[in-house]
Amino acid sequence: MAAAVFPDNTVMCNFACIGRVDLLAAHLRGRGRWVEAVAAEAEASAGHLPDLRRLVNAGWLGEPIEIIEEPHVRAVERLRIDVFGGTRARPLQHLGEAQSCFLLTNDPTWSDAAWVTDDRDAYEYAKARGIITKRTVDLFREMVAWSDLTADAAFSLLEEIDGIRGLRLPAGPKDLQ
Repeated sequence: MAAAVFPDNTVMCNFACIGRVDLLAAHLRGRGRWVEAVAAEAEASAGHLPDLRRLVNAGWLGEPIEIIEEPHVRAVERLRIDVFGGTRARPLQHLGEAQSCFLLTNDPTWSDAAWVTDDRDAYEYAKARGIITKRTVDLFREMVAWSDLTADAAFSLLEEIDGIRGLRLPAGPKDLQ
């Protein structure tokens, strides 16, 4: 089990769209963290996903981690544009992914942390960089393995998320065991 878990905004929105940020919080068991850009994205998303407001207000992910040293800010910007396809015209585009990946590959404090994203390209990039990387479905697999949910209950929740937001689902409940 990783020491810290950094869910991206998409993952948090997956839980919020079914009114279950409490399930994410319980699963993180106090290990949740986030970078400043992801915190800002969650704040913005809470306007249309009210359950996300509980996560933002409850402080389950701690204080947002800021990247403020100028060479690091420049490195994050290069990553945001060159790797994740952000543009200068949209300075927040892919900023959360870039900050998270930069932090997890450059700050030894977080070397054993996991990042959770459902963005396919970001997932592949992070895996290639040696970041412990997971998807929403992997969190549900862990919940089943840790006996927090049955496989049937987990699959039902994943189907609910898929119906609202779209998600790559396993074939069935047995694939969550």
